[in-house]
Amino acid sequence: MRDQVLVLNAGSSTLKASVLAHGSDHAAASLTVPMHGPSEAAGALKLVLAGVAAAGVDLGSVGAVGHRVVHGGSLFTRTTLLDDAVLQGIRDLARLAPLHNPVAAEVITVAQQALPGVPQGAAFDTAFHATLPKEAHVYALPYEWYSEWKYRRYGFHGLSVTWAVERAATLLARDELGLVVAHLGAGCSVSAVWHGRSVGTSMGMTPLEGLVMATRAGSVDSGVLLAAQRDHGLDVAGLEDVLEHRSGLLGVSGRTADMRELLDLARSDERAALAIAIFERSAAAAIAAAATTLPRLDAVVFTGGIGEHPGPVRAGIIGRLASIGIRAPDEDPVEGDGVLVTGPVAVLGIVAREDIVIAREIAALS
Repeated sequence: MRDQVLVLNAGSSTLKASVLAHGSDHAAASLTVPMHGPSEAAGALKLVLAGVAAAGVDLGSVGAVGHRVVHGGSLFTRTTLLDDAVLQGIRDLARLAPLHNPVAAEVITVAQQALPGVPQGAAFDTAFHATLPKEAHVYALPYEWYSEWKYRRYGFHGLSVTWAVERAATLLARDELGLVVAHLGAGCSVSAVWHGRSVGTSMGMTPLEGLVMATRAGSVDSGVLLAAQRDHGLDVAGLEDVLEHRSGLLGVSGRTADMRELLDLARSDERAALAIAIFERSAAAAIAAAATTLPRLDAVVFTGGIGEHPGPVRAGIIGRLASIGIRAPDEDPVEGDGVLVTGPVAVLGIVAREDIVIAREIAALS
C-alpha cells in the first residue's frame, strides 16, 4: 500500500528527508545529507533514497513526494502539484531566492526521474504570509515599484510558523491566539500571527531582510550599500556575495557562522562575543516590533535550530524583552516542545517540524 509521503527539504548546504505515513507525526525515516548547490542534487538524492531504504522503508510504499520550496512569490500561494509549468515558475523565482530555489528545482527534477509516476508537490514557505495586510507588505518606495514591478514583502519560514502556531494552541490549550513566532536558525525571521493568520513578518521580498543570520546581514542602512558601491566599486554581484555569504555571524566574528562554535569562542574572542550580542539584540528588537502589530500578545514562540534549544542565546533574547512584559524563566531546561514561562505573556520552545506540515498538505493534494 502506497500510504507514505517522502518529504524533501532542499537547503543551501543540505538535503533533509523524512518519510511519514498519512496522518502520522512520526517519521519512519529521517536523515540529512550534504548538498552544496544544484550540481550535487542527484548525488544527494541517491544518498537519501539509500538511507531511507536502510531505515527499513520500502520505497514502493511512497505514494507521494513533497518538496519544500522557499519562494513562491505571487505565483504560488498554496501547496501545489508539480508539473512543467510549476517547475518553470520555481526556476523563474530564483532571482528572489538564489540560494534556495535553484537547488529545490534541481532536487524536484531528479526526484521526478528517480520516482516516475509518483505524484509530487511543492509546499512554499511564502504561502503562509499571503494573508499579510497591504500595510505590511507594501514598501515605502515609489508606489509604481509595487503596482508595476511587483516589489513587495513576501515573508518566509511559513511552514515552520504553521507548525509552531498549531503546537502552541495545543500546549496552551487555547485557540485564537496572538503569537510572535521567532524562527532562529541559519536563516532567521519573526512573524506576528493573529488567530492563525500572518499579519506581520520580518523577512521581505527576499530572505535577506530582517534579523541578523548566519551569513546574511539582515536589515542594514541602504546608504551603507550605496557607499560601498560608490567608494569601493562593489557591483551587484559583489554586494550579493557579501550580503548572502559573508555577513551576519560570520561577517562580525570573522571565524564561523555556527552558533555553537561562537559560544565556545566567545569565552576568549571579543568578536565572537560581539556577534552573539548583535544577534540577540536583533532578535529581541524584531520580537518587540512584531508585538506592536497584534491586538493582543498571548505568547512568544521560539523555534528553529537555535530557537528550539535551551541555552544562553535563547535566554539572552528573552532577558532583553522585559520592557514588553515578558519575564525570564527561573530556569530554561526544556528540550523539545514546552512552555518556558506562563503568565500574561507565555514563552514557548517548539521543535520545528516543517516535514509534518508538508506531508499533510501533499497527502491532501494527492
